[in-house]
Amino acid sequence: MYLSSSLTLEEKLKILSDAAKYDVACTSSGSDRRGEKGSLGNSVAAGICHSFASDGRCISLLKILLSNECIYDCKYCLNRRSNDKVRTTFTPEEICSLTVEFYKRNYIEGLFLSSGVVKNPTYTMELMYRSLYLLRTQYHFRGYIHAKAVPGAAPEIIEQIGYLADRMSVNMELPTRESLHALAPGKSHENILKPIQQIQHGITDYRLSIGKSAQMERSSANRYLSNSIFKDKKEKQDTITGTFGSGSLTDSQTAAGPRPHSLTKKAETATSAVIRPSASMTRPVTAPSSFVGSPSYYFRQDAPSLPASQSRSFVPAGQSTQMIIGATPENDYQLLQVTQSLYQQFDLKRVFFSAYVPLNEDSDLPSLDTAPPLLREHRLYQADWLLRFYGFHAEDLLDPGRPNFNILLDPKCDWALRHLELFPIEIQTASYEDLLKVPGLGNKSAYRIVQARRTTRLDFPALKKLGVVLKRAQYFITCSGKMLYRTPIEEDFITRQLTSTDQKTTWSLDHPQTYRQLSLFDDLNLTTPAPEDPLKTLSGQL
Repeated sequence: MYLSSSLTLEEKLKILSDAAKYDVACTSSGSDRRGEKGSLGNSVAAGICHSFASDGRCISLLKILLSNECIYDCKYCLNRRSNDKVRTTFTPEEICSLTVEFYKRNYIEGLFLSSGVVKNPTYTMELMYRSLYLLRTQYHFRGYIHAKAVPGAAPEIIEQIGYLADRMSVNMELPTRESLHALAPGKSHENILKPIQQIQHGITDYRLSIGKSAQMERSSANRYLSNSIFKDKKEKQDTITGTFGSGSLTDSQTAAGPRPHSLTKKAETATSAVIRPSASMTRPVTAPSSFVGSPSYYFRQDAPSLPASQSRSFVPAGQSTQMIIGATPENDYQLLQVTQSLYQQFDLKRVFFSAYVPLNEDSDLPSLDTAPPLLREHRLYQADWLLRFYGFHAEDLLDPGRPNFNILLDPKCDWALRHLELFPIEIQTASYEDLLKVPGLGNKSAYRIVQARRTTRLDFPALKKLGVVLKRAQYFITCSGKMLYRTPIEEDFITRQLTSTDQKTTWSLDHPQTYRQLSLFDDLNLTTPAPEDPLKTLSGQL
């Protein structure tokens, strides 16, 4: 490791922006603060100006690390302690200068700020707090800010950052306790879940105090779903299967201690006005005994605090998290169960998946020539969408007997092919929830169908005009009792129609137990595949 103190700002930016590209949890939806005269930034307009990472990800934020120094030695991480890399750290003033200058040039509409752990978690969060405090108060930046919370930091500083950032996130890293212990021995799920729960409590208390519901807003289409995962949320703590083995997520395991701010009273004391930070929010509080006397602890008497005259909301865009896929042996079913439980227990806005890119050599990691599972990542995002907007549950999409998605079919098609007894459904009479189960039908087209059939009988040309993707939907629907073509409702036949010619060889290799009648036209030129053909097929899709 080489610590450099003589780097220019441009050199620091090159190093710390490159080191941040593997963090994907940086969408900017959910915050509605508009620009004001005399201030900079507009979180509503975030997303207008985009930049693209080298791997093709679309980014509308300045995404940087505060520092690439780290006290941890996580085996999967580029910035782990044992890697021989140039290490550097931005000062709070440098972060402010970069953000404002990039904004003035119309490059960005917000900031995504993460960091390695410098010295200790609380010291790292102190630097992050000072950066955001200056950006909001001295530079009057009102654009979108996404800040990472470092597990293990003092709850008080996490709370203060919550009043400066639009969104916060704490990375779950890996879905199971065993995997985290194997690849990141310095971390624990208990420490990761504490700030997640603290942020959730802060959001809940703030929303209740201004007269809103405790839960974050979801898509308006969810109100028509009787089986949404968000309606299944229970007051008791549920089990996060796969994360804690056979144990359950109990209050004792997730307790983040007493809530540090004063918004612990429920709705009976709420007002409809925007709450102003109370004295306990805006003034330094007594440091925990473990930090007393520490010169790096940010709650010393000369630390900056939010002006009491400023009204600020607490993490208005909600919180998110990220899990790495492909570095450990968890299957899609485990990942989806953890994802669903995180939504239900902690009211997260998003769970992000990051395909593991081999960077370090280690016996516990895939080899360096292993391709990142990008298509698997894509299928998990599609499944996540089905959980949040289509009324599906993890147990609907996968099960222990079939724990992984077919990478050649989107998850809804895969589910429909395993439940052909439910199809075809009649467009004229099917409920909104049943329409959402049909491959090729989305929320908008399902809603349009429900509205249009009140005044007219729908046929297939009309469905196409309404936005239905008939290429997939035609095998699962009827209009006035008739299908578009005479189609056998058979899994193998429909699968062959839904998968392109280039995908069929890979599909047959992944499903050797499936037998079918040879087709003269499909199989006339079928040749024995070379070992590298499946990889070529996958890369062709991407």
